[in-house]
Amino acid sequence: MLLAVDIGNTKIKAAVFEVNALKEKFVFEKNEAEKKIKKIFEQHQKIVSVILSSVGNREKEIVAELKKYAPVTVIDHEFSFPFINKYATPATLGVDRMVLAAGAVLQFPEQNRLVLDAGTCITYDFVDRNNHYLGGAISPGLQMRYDAMHNFTAKLPLLYPETPSTYIGDSTNSSLHSGAVNGFVYEIEGFIKEYSRDYEDLTVILTGGDAEFLAKRLKNTIFANSNFLLESLNNLYIYKIKND
Repeated sequence: MLLAVDIGNTKIKAAVFEVNALKEKFVFEKNEAEKKIKKIFEQHQKIVSVILSSVGNREKEIVAELKKYAPVTVIDHEFSFPFINKYATPATLGVDRMVLAAGAVLQFPEQNRLVLDAGTCITYDFVDRNNHYLGGAISPGLQMRYDAMHNFTAKLPLLYPETPSTYIGDSTNSSLHSGAVNGFVYEIEGFIKEYSRDYEDLTVILTGGDAEFLAKRLKNTIFANSNFLLESLNNLYIYKIKND
C-alpha cells in the first residue's frame, strides 16, 4: 500500500492507495500532522512507501515524521516526469502543477489536456497531445476574491461562497456573491473556450477544494475530480517504479 501526501497552502491532504484503488482519504491541519500521521499508519499497517508533494513551508518536519514509518519519495524539479517541460522558467514552476500535469498525461494519454486546480488560487495547466507542457495561468481563488473585496475596501462585508440566485445582485451581499461566483465561472469558461478554439479534442480536468462547488455551474463538459492530485501522485509512483 502507498500513502500519497499533498502539503497545500492551508491544509494537508493524504490518501491510502492499494495499486489504483483509493482506500481512504484524510484532510487535516498542519499543526495536527504528527498525531494524524501516527493514526494513519496505525489504521493502515500495510503501507510500505510514501510519495509527497508540497507547496507549504513545513515540508522538512512532515517528511521527517513520515520517515519514522516508511520510506518517503519527495517530488521535486529533478523528478522524472512523463512530459517535456516547455515552461520558460521551469525552476519557478510549482511542483503541485507539475504533478497535476503528469497525472493528466498518465490518465489521459494522447490528448490535449487542461487541468484546473481550484484552491487558494486557481491554476490552469496545459499539456498537449505530444506531452509538451506549455504552461497556463494563475488567478485568485474563489475565497480569495471574497477576502480581497473585504480587506481592500472600507465597508464591504466578508462573505463566503454561496450560489447567487441571479447575475443581477439586488443587495450588497447578493452583488458580492454574483461578482465573486459568476465572475469566477465566466473566467473559467472563457479560458476553456480559448483553449478549445486552438486545440481540438480538449480534455478538461477540474480539481481542488472548490471543484465540486464549481462543477455544477460550468456549462462546458469537464472531468471533475477533487482527488486528482492525490491520484496523480499515486500514478507517478507507479510510473517511477516501472521506469526505474
